Amino acid sequence: MLSQVHSFVLRGIEAIACEVETDIADRGVAKSTVVGLPDASVKESLERVHSAIVNSGYPFPAQRLLVNLAPADLKKEGPVYDLPIAVGLLLANQTIDSQIHRKIMFAGELALDGRLRPIKGAISMAMLAKQMKLDGIVLPLDNAPEAAAVGHELAVYPADSLASVVAFLNGQREIEPHPPFDAEQYIAGAPPEVDFSDVRGQEAVKRALTIAAAGSHNVLMIGPAGTGKTLCAKALPGVLPPLSRDEAMQTTSIWSAAGMMKNGEALMMRRPYRSPHHTASAPALIGGGTIPRPGEVSLAHHGVLFLDELPEFSRTVLETLRQPLEDGVVTIARAHSAIRFPARFMLVAAMNPTRSGDFATDESSQRDMDRYLSRISGPLIDRIDIHVEVPRIPFHQLASTPNGTDTKTMREQVIAARSVQTDRHGSPLKTNATLSGRQLDKFAKLDAAGQELLRQAMTDLGLSARAYDKVRRVSRTIADLENSTDVREQHVAEAISYRLLDRKM
Repeated sequence: MLSQVHSFVLRGIEAIACEVETDIADRGVAKSTVVGLPDASVKESLERVHSAIVNSGYPFPAQRLLVNLAPADLKKEGPVYDLPIAVGLLLANQTIDSQIHRKIMFAGELALDGRLRPIKGAISMAMLAKQMKLDGIVLPLDNAPEAAAVGHELAVYPADSLASVVAFLNGQREIEPHPPFDAEQYIAGAPPEVDFSDVRGQEAVKRALTIAAAGSHNVLMIGPAGTGKTLCAKALPGVLPPLSRDEAMQTTSIWSAAGMMKNGEALMMRRPYRSPHHTASAPALIGGGTIPRPGEVSLAHHGVLFLDELPEFSRTVLETLRQPLEDGVVTIARAHSAIRFPARFMLVAAMNPTRSGDFATDESSQRDMDRYLSRISGPLIDRIDIHVEVPRIPFHQLASTPNGTDTKTMREQVIAARSVQTDRHGSPLKTNATLSGRQLDKFAKLDAAGQELLRQAMTDLGLSARAYDKVRRVSRTIADLENSTDVREQHVAEAISYRLLDRKM
C-alpha cells in the first residue's frame, strides 16, 4: 500500500512543501529505508517511529518499508518528519481509514511512548500551508500558539500524542483548533524590558539615541567603564516603534527557524536585542553551517545588535558586518545553493577609549588611545552614523532620585519623527538611514549656511563621501524630530558633532 502525507522542509527561514511518501511492499526482504537526502537524525526517525507506533498500541508493518521525502534534491534534517512518517505508515497499513489527511500538513517529533515534542519553524510551516490553501495543520501542542499567529484562514490542530492524531483522523476524537488572537493588541501590550529613567544623567547620550532611533541610524558610544553604555543599549529597543504584525511575523520566523522561541510563545512581542560576546566567530555573527542557520545579525532583524567592547572583536569578524549594514540581508553561499537571511537591524556599539578604560590624559595615553581606536577599520566607522561620548556620571546625579528623560517621552518623539518619514516616503519601513542617494538629494537638501558648514567639516575632518551622506541623513532626522520641512544649519551642526572618530586616513 502507498500513502502520501504533506509536510515541509525548512530552508533558511522559508518553508518548502515536502511530500512524505510511504510504501509497504508485500514482497522482498523486510527492511526499512528512508530516501530523499535525509540527514542522520531523519534516518534515525524510523527507530523512533517504530517504538512510538508500537507503544501507542498500533501494529507496525513487518514487510519491506520505503519512505521517500520529496523533493529528493533538498537536504532534509531534524526530527520534524517523525509524525508525518508515522501517519503515512498507519495510512499504508490501513490503521488510519480516512482521507482527511489530504488537506492537512503534519510535523512533529515523536517520543518513544508516542508523545509529541515541539519542532522548529512552526510559523513558516503555517504560512506555507496557508499559501497551499490547505484546511489545517497538525503539530505539537507547544507550537500551536506560534502557528495560530498566521490568522483565521488556517485551522491549527494542537496534538499531544500520536494516539490523539490517529483518533482525530479516524473521526473518533475531536481536536479543537487553537483560537487565533489579535496580534496587534498582543504586541502593543508589551512593556519595555529596561526604561531610560533607570539611566542616571547622560541626557546628551539619550538625545543621540533618540535621533538614532528616529532615523534607524547606527550608533557608537565611547566612554569609560561603568558609565551606562550597556544599560542604554538594553533600553534602546523600548524607544523604537512597536513591531508591526508583518515585522513580528518575520522576526518570529527567524527565531523559530533557529529554535529560539519559548514553548507556548505565539509571537515576538518586543523588538529583539542581541548582544554577542566579543569572542563570537564570523559564522555565529553572520550565520552559517552545513545547512545554513541564521546568525546574530538575523536574530536582531527589526531590532538592535549590540557589540560591547567593539575593538576586542576580531577585525575579520567586524568586516563581515559590511554587507548586512549596507544591504539589510545576509547571503550564505554553499556548493548546492545560496540562502538569504534578512538582517535589517540597528547596530549599537560601545567601547572604552583605551584598553585601560579611560580617556587619554597625556601624550603616552593619547598614543595608546590612537592604537586602540585603530583596531576598528575606517570603512566600518564610516558605516556608523552617530559617534557619541559617554562621560563619567557625577556623584550628585548618582545619588539623586532619577528624574531624567524616560522611555515613554523618547518613544513619543521617535514615533512622531517616524510618522513624518512614513508620510514623506510612503512606507513605514523606509527611514532616513535607508534612503537611496537620489532620495537623499531630494529629501535632505541643506540650506546655504548648512551646506557651507558641511563643506568646512569635510575639509577639517577629512570626511569620506559615505560620511558626508551620513551627516546629511542624521541632519534630516534631527529636522524631522523638530517637525521641520527644511534642513537648517543647526541641524547640520548637531549631526557633525556626532562624527567624533572621523579622521584623515
